[in-house]
Amino acid sequence: MTDVFREIVRVRERGEDCALCTVIRASGSTPGKQAMKMLVRADGSATGSVGGGRVEALVVEAALTSLRNERSRTLSFSLSEAEGHDGGFLCGGQVEIFVEPITQPRAYLFGGGHVSGAIAPLARRVGFHVTVGDDREAFVTTERHPDAQELRCGSFGELARSIAPAEGAFVVVATRGHEPDGVVLRALSEAGCRPRYLAMIGSRAKRVKLFERLAAQGVSEEFLARVRSPMGLPIGARDSEEIAVSVVAEMIAVRRGAEVAGDP
Repeated sequence: MTDVFREIVRVRERGEDCALCTVIRASGSTPGKQAMKMLVRADGSATGSVGGGRVEALVVEAALTSLRNERSRTLSFSLSEAEGHDGGFLCGGQVEIFVEPITQPRAYLFGGGHVSGAIAPLARRVGFHVTVGDDREAFVTTERHPDAQELRCGSFGELARSIAPAEGAFVVVATRGHEPDGVVLRALSEAGCRPRYLAMIGSRAKRVKLFERLAAQGVSEEFLARVRSPMGLPIGARDSEEIAVSVVAEMIAVRRGAEVAGDP
């Protein structure tokens, strides 16, 4: 058990997600005893045990699902002789296991301008790990973005491809213009990125023109349909600080599974 807790600290220090699985009830003959724990990492590897065998394999699958949707769950297993005839459970008894995701969702902000500068501190304050990327070194400095945990400089195409597959990520495209915005979206699509949240700054008119060009370049309709643009909740935001409030509020709504008008 000590190893599990130590591993939680190590995994979180690396900025990775994990899920803690704990046997909360066991009765009858079960390999997993109450309070046994197992830590499941995002790659499916584990430390500790909740009893081994098929139950443990099913718990790992459930833990990975919990990491994706950030929802805790309680699993119940009846380990009967009858279930053992097809290669299932053999020992009898009942066991319940609580799966608790330990996550910090990743927010990737493409563009190091005023909008990202306003989004970064607010997103970090509500629990996101924030990365800001730009192709200009002067726009990805700690002085400009003191609240970003990570700063990256490179071409927008390279930066976008580097976050693949970005499952569960929150991505905001707010570069200095239509052209680099399009470069980011096309690179994300070509790299197979399917973020949990994908938003682009700009008007509906911009969206129409840019999406027509991207479609002509081979970006699928399915991918483009995922892009929220204009981004953020419709609160009448005007300046960068108000836009940040609307965007982070939308990110929270998506993270918590709240219904948002116009969801893709």
